[in-house]
Amino acid sequence: MVEPALFGIVAIGRNEGDRLVLALRSIPPGVPVVYVDSDSTDGSVAFARSAGAEVVELDLSIPFTAARGRNAGAAALLDSHPDITFIQFIDGDCEVEKGWLDAAAQFLAGHPGVAAVCGRRRERYPERSFYNRMCDIEWNTPVGEAGACGGDAMFRVTALRQAQFYDAAIIAGEEPELCGRLRSLGWKIWRIDAPMTIHDADMHHWRQWWMRTVRSGFGYAQVWWKTRRGAGDPLYGRELFSAIFWTLGILGVAVALTLLIGPPGLLAAPAIWFAQFARLSRREGAGKAALLLGGKLAELIGAARFLIARMLHRRQGAIFYK
Repeated sequence: MVEPALFGIVAIGRNEGDRLVLALRSIPPGVPVVYVDSDSTDGSVAFARSAGAEVVELDLSIPFTAARGRNAGAAALLDSHPDITFIQFIDGDCEVEKGWLDAAAQFLAGHPGVAAVCGRRRERYPERSFYNRMCDIEWNTPVGEAGACGGDAMFRVTALRQAQFYDAAIIAGEEPELCGRLRSLGWKIWRIDAPMTIHDADMHHWRQWWMRTVRSGFGYAQVWWKTRRGAGDPLYGRELFSAIFWTLGILGVAVALTLLIGPPGLLAAPAIWFAQFARLSRREGAGKAALLLGGKLAELIGAARFLIARMLHRRQGAIFYK
């Protein structure tokens, strides 16, 4: 068993209620915990303090992002426990699986070239909604060396310091962006075959899924913009191209055909979309196909929001979906 003093926990949350209770109670006694709150009104701060966590309440005159919250939590943790070697980041809606912290710390201790390790994140209630099931599938990623991790992962403090932690301005995709910088510095990211956290997406309505996808589109554009001139390939270029192609691109094809052959050319757009929906349905099922195809418009809207914010020199805060 790895000594708890080697690692600490940073949890971030906003109005997570019972989910935060489960998250903090899943952490073994003696492990240092910092909870970073972003203006909760449900008693989260009081509960976190009663559970023994150090609490950081963010000043929301500065736009909140998950990256900013994680940085603030890491700074507080390292200030009060400077001997910490590894930091496990979790979201306030995630319960830590039994045995994960020791497994992650042991892996990092035995693999000095690895900056971050993650495991299997699963949904608590995949049966309660189609959107929850989609999240559970999304979390089930391959084991081995990885390009990036998600919001739940254990990081080596020396690697975080070398990379200068998260970019606090990024509102989505902050983990892949950080992992990209770590890999450029020679570090590796690894996913091991071990249960890590239980997540509660709590998505039951299309609007929640829509806003989550808009946030993804914003993140794609923001991270692509930041990494477009780096040494390696820019991140999320493929995702951005896909969002633009399956919306504006297909409309452009229809307009071009209309100019060539007249009004029947307008039918090209719905015909192409239907063909893509049919192709995806055979592989993924009709429900997921509809989300994947419809999500291209949501991603485009998110990317447009980034472009507008940048043109107006306005800093965008987090886009919440629940």
